Amino acid sequence: MAGISIHEGFGQTETTCCIGTLKNYGEPLSGFIGKPTPGYDVHVLDNEGKDCAPGESGEICIKATLNNKPCGLMCGYYKDEESTAYSWRGGYFHTGDTAYINEHGFIKYIGRNDDVIKSSGYRIGPFEVESVLMEHPAVLEVAVTGVPDPKRGFKVKATIVLRKGYTAGDDLILELQNFVKTHTAPYKYPRVIEFVDSLPKTISGKIRRTEIREKDNQKYQG
Repeated sequence: MAGISIHEGFGQTETTCCIGTLKNYGEPLSGFIGKPTPGYDVHVLDNEGKDCAPGESGEICIKATLNNKPCGLMCGYYKDEESTAYSWRGGYFHTGDTAYINEHGFIKYIGRNDDVIKSSGYRIGPFEVESVLMEHPAVLEVAVTGVPDPKRGFKVKATIVLRKGYTAGDDLILELQNFVKTHTAPYKYPRVIEFVDSLPKTISGKIRRTEIREKDNQKYQG
């Protein structure tokens, strides 16, 4: 509805809401999930464990240790010491999610580390492309993944469930591709679009991009 401000937030099963657009942070910034919430010392770190410069993508990490952590942050994975040690390392809890911070301290979410698509030297977050496609009236659900490509490394693919009244076809593919080009950076548009009746999901309703990638790897490499 018009006139409603959307206050986004970010959290995981392992955390409470550690980033958000709280009222005292000012007006929500479109496309950004906000700033660290009270009690969480959030950083975006590069591969060397250093803070990223504004606009540089890295991993969302929370400065803490198992012996000195904020309330709401997990103690570990049940009977999985290896995964616990991997997440808790270097004085930080590593979320496995990618983002960047702007010059005002607002954080823009990109996607899971495993989901980020590396195409022709670009790092493309599926979340942004999915968000754009969801604005198109024909799209009910969408999952964006990367498929192997000999020239680009990977190319962007959108697996789409259409709303009733829309018919899959080349004309709609072209329309959706142009829609993405005009609503975000043109290089992020899906070069491959597949229409399906449903998307694979977990019992909690999360889209299983891993299953889509596994099928595509067999199809495009096999």
